[in-house]
Amino acid sequence: MKDQTIDDIPNLVLDDACQLVKANSIMGNKMNDIDIVYTMWANLKKTAGMEAGQVAFHKDKDVRKVRVAKRNNEIVNRLNKTKKEAFPDLRQERETRDRLEREDKKKVLREKKEKEKEEEKRKKEEAELRSYSTLMKAENMTTNYDGNDSDDFM
Repeated sequence: MKDQTIDDIPNLVLDDACQLVKANSIMGNKMNDIDIVYTMWANLKKTAGMEAGQVAFHKDKDVRKVRVAKRNNEIVNRLNKTKKEAFPDLRQERETRDRLEREDKKKVLREKKEKEKEEEKRKKEEAELRSYSTLMKAENMTTNYDGNDSDDFM
C-alpha cells in the first residue's frame, strides 16, 4: 500500500467501487451514463459553509472521472454478499501508521549513522597504520652511545 498512487488502482477494483457508488446513490441508481468522480482523501477540501455531502478539491488535476453506463446487478449482489460493516477509529489508525513510519525513518537514519561511524573508524585505523606515529615512541628507541666519548681515533 505504501508508495501507491491513485493511478495504481486496478480496473477491476475501480469497476466494483463504481458499481457500489451507483447502486447506493438515490439519483445515480435511476440514471444511465453517469460520471463518478474520485480522488485521494488528502485532496478533499471541506469548509464550514458547505452543505452536507458537498466537497471541493485542493487540486483539480488530481481528480479522476469514470463513466458508468448502467448498473451491473451481478457485481452489486456479489459485493453485498461479502459485505462487512465496521466502525474503525480512523484517527487512531492514522496516528498508528504515522508513528510506525516515523520509527522506520528513525531506524534507517540510525543505521546510516552507524555505517558512517564504522566507515570513519575504518578510515582512521587505515590512516594510523600508514603513519609513523607508532614507531616514534621513546620506549621503542635505543641509543648508539656506548659511554665512550673519546675523539681519539688513533
